[in-house]
Amino acid sequence: MAKSRHFYIRKAHRYLGVLLGMQFLFWTISGLYFSWSDIDEIHGDHQRRKPRAFSGTQQFVSPGTVLQLLEVPVDSLQSIQLLPLLDRAHYGIAFYSGGTLHRVLADAATGITRPPVTRDEAIQIASESFSGPWAVRKVQLLTETGGHHEYRERPLPAWAVQFEHPTRTTVYVSAAYGKVETFRNDRWRIFDWLWMTHTMDYQGRDNINNWLLRIFSVFGLVTVISGFVLFGISSRVFRKRKRKTIPHPLQKI
Repeated sequence: MAKSRHFYIRKAHRYLGVLLGMQFLFWTISGLYFSWSDIDEIHGDHQRRKPRAFSGTQQFVSPGTVLQLLEVPVDSLQSIQLLPLLDRAHYGIAFYSGGTLHRVLADAATGITRPPVTRDEAIQIASESFSGPWAVRKVQLLTETGGHHEYRERPLPAWAVQFEHPTRTTVYVSAAYGKVETFRNDRWRIFDWLWMTHTMDYQGRDNINNWLLRIFSVFGLVTVISGFVLFGISSRVFRKRKRKTIPHPLQKI
């Protein structure tokens, strides 16, 4: 006996449901976590101290003076920032020379450049930016990070200063500028892992245009549509209409 369309739709819906069920579960769990979480707490904003403001009476040299004092020619500028560093204002300047990107840190009052931030300076900067008298647990200089690292796609080298805090908070300080780049805590790490399952980017976590996500999205759409079709053809109204259209064997034509 030939099998009906109903049978094949039901079978397709069943196997697609098994295939996509786990991913739908991850999408639901991650969506719940995203919607029920305070993004400021995930970013660690509640743990940050406000940066010190510069006095309006301070005398600063022109950033052009700093550029003139550099030992290498400046082909083009990428950025100039005024940064607080250890109770003094500094210029953080990024520029290109000979096709290579350089970053320098110079005293804004004198224009004199200084070396990158040391380990002890990074600890002081991180401690001043982190609210509460928490002890330092671990300090590490990062020169490279992978696609799954919590400090990915940010300026390197950087100092990772981890504190003895219940959330295992780590403050990342740029070695070139002495600037606090970001906070990372356990709530963010949960968010990041769920974000990976949400985007299905198991290489770098942040690519929402990857083919695996596209394929599962199409399969999900097919599963939903097949479920609607299956519901329609299984309903009593559909079966009654189908019986009415089929003539009785003894009915005269």
